[in-house]
Amino acid sequence: MWSQRRVVDYSLAKRAVVRSLRTGRTPPGDVCDAQPYLLRAARAFGEPTERLCPVCERENVTDVTYVYGDSLGRHAGQAKGAAELAEMAHDYDEFRVYVVEVCQGCSWNHLAVTFVLGNGPPGLVGQP
Repeated sequence: MWSQRRVVDYSLAKRAVVRSLRTGRTPPGDVCDAQPYLLRAARAFGEPTERLCPVCERENVTDVTYVYGDSLGRHAGQAKGAAELAEMAHDYDEFRVYVVEVCQGCSWNHLAVTFVLGNGPPGLVGQP
């Protein structure tokens, strides 16, 4: 996306959680705890992936994208699709995007990546 910056990838944290599950230090119930609202958002707004769930290994995870920022008004805290994000990046000042991967089968959920989008504040667009 043209204005994407300040990207934080949580794949190392995910790997640690999965390793802890596989060694028995963490029970599946501690990480397969997606709230009903998150599961509904995955069905309604989620982007299907080709990544297999690391816990149940039966279904592919779905990416659910949430947006937060003072400039978003009533849109803050809502799940959005990729097409909406591209439009919002042009229409709003700086806002943060959170992508959560969700397994609709076993309720695994984990923050995958965060980043900033938007037109402002001036001087930041295009900078890391």
